[in-house]
Amino acid sequence: MPISMPVEDMANELLTRSALALLIAMLLDQQVPLERAFSAPYDLVQRLGHEPTAEELASGNPEELAAVFSQRPALHRFPKAMAARVQELARLIVTEYDGDPTAIWSTAGSGAELLRRVRMLPGFGEQKAKIFVALLGKQLGVRPAGWREAAGSFGEEGTYLSVADISDAESLGRVRSYKKELKAAAKAK
Repeated sequence: MPISMPVEDMANELLTRSALALLIAMLLDQQVPLERAFSAPYDLVQRLGHEPTAEELASGNPEELAAVFSQRPALHRFPKAMAARVQELARLIVTEYDGDPTAIWSTAGSGAELLRRVRMLPGFGEQKAKIFVALLGKQLGVRPAGWREAAGSFGEEGTYLSVADISDAESLGRVRSYKKELKAAAKAK
């Protein structure tokens, strides 16, 4: 099933076929609109003139990558910090997974192991890791035994809690409505 975020078709195509692009988008999905986070990998490819590998990002010049992230419009609200975090992610993929980002999930023997691996990625806290496990299971069919349990409430069927549940404009609206309710409830406390 192809990824279908509220971004242009070419960005969705990249997210669907490139595990590295999907990981970068998920990493960048903080303190910016989800449209910005999930278009950023495609914009990065356009700026570089080619699709980078984990090895290329890992070994690249940090200042040059930060400059690419900082070009207007910036790829993130905090371009220099996020460029460094993307480079850290790429280095981990190179050292732990032989440069193959899909190995993070393709070689996980269980949902618990998958969650542990995703939590080890730079920029992936507990909640983001669970959301990513849910996204892998719900949208890409990555379903090691126990994946729903590992994803917690984000893995439940028929929910609209996170980016893992977005497949069209209606589901996007439902996820945004849920998040708005959460913010209102937190504000009321």
